Order: sequence, then structure tokens, then C-alpha cells
Amino acid sequence: MRLRDGCLLLGVLLLLAHSSHQQNAPKRSPLRKVRQESSAALEDLQQQINDIVMELNLLKEQQALQTVCLKGTKIPGKCFLVDTEKKRYHAANEDCIAKGGILSSPLSSDENAQLYDYVRRSIAPDADIWLGVNDMQTEGVWRDQAGSNIRYKNWKLPQPDGSSAENCAVLSGASGGKWLDENCREERASVCEFNIV
Repeated sequence: MRLRDGCLLLGVLLLLAHSSHQQNAPKRSPLRKVRQESSAALEDLQQQINDIVMELNLLKEQQALQTVCLKGTKIPGKCFLVDTEKKRYHAANEDCIAKGGILSSPLSSDENAQLYDYVRRSIAPDADIWLGVNDMQTEGVWRDQAGSNIRYKNWKLPQPDGSSAENCAVLSGASGGKWLDENCREERASVCEFNIV
């Protein structure tokens, strides 16, 4: 019986020691779990805010383009907005960029004809406007505002003929919408173009 009592006492002592160890062992704090859940919720909320801001900016941009296009004219995929104030090429270019567009650069004979018609109606039948086309980087290599070689050209022959003195292109109303190369310091009206979806 003593052996049995001793074993029983030893079992109770082991049980008490194990229970005491579990009570003293570091428990996972409910606070840590709450912090983890809060952190995840904050990250999710921040992502939702970022998505809303991005969508709001897109809507503002679309609204601005609609306003611009209402003042100007639309063609498939673009709209044009004339600026009748005569400026040097770089000033006209910077003004278009500030408005969210670029100087107009026709990509086809149809676009060139529509731009020419818009200039005739908006400014004057013989008006010249800056185009977003130049050969400033490499003489004789005409590029658009993105720096890509232009594919469509509408030069009035024997243009371009100005060598390094004339690095900027204009659409000439007096030449029926043909292009001329001119000195970039001349002052011309301009038309900004905006890509639309």
C-alpha cells in the first residue's frame, strides 16, 4: 500500500508541477493577436484608400479631358485644343504638357486633314501652327514628342530644307496643310492634342 500511496503522491506532484509550469509558461497574449489583426485591417484599409485615390484621379483626368474636348474638337482617339497665342516652339510645347497633352502630331493623312480643317476654322485659313515634330536631336531625323521617328510626313517639297537653322515643323495653312521646317524661335500658334479612350 505504501508503494501505491507513494506512486499516487508522485503522480499528484507531477500533475501539480506540470500544471504550475503551464501557468508560468509564456502564454500567447490576446493583445498580440489583436495587434496582428489590427495591422492587417489597417493595411487593407490603406489599400482601399489608395484604390479610391487612384480612381478619383482617373475620374478627374477624364473630366478634364471632356472639358478640353468640349472646347476643342474630337477625332477618333484624340481631341485637339487650339491656342491662338503665338509662342516659340518650346513655350508652346511646355504649355501643352502643362495642360496634360502634347503638341499635335498627325499620324496619318486623315488626321493631318482634320487638324488642318480645325486650324482653318479656329484661327485663320492661312494660319501656321507648331507641330510636335522636330529634328533637334539629329539633323534630318524628324521625331515626335516621345522621341520616336515619325512614320507619317506631309512635307511641302523641297521641305525640309532649313538644315540646322530650322529644326521645328509647322503645319502651314497657306500651303494647304503641308509641313514646313522653321526656326524654333519663331512665334506660331499651336494645337495641343489629348489622347482619349
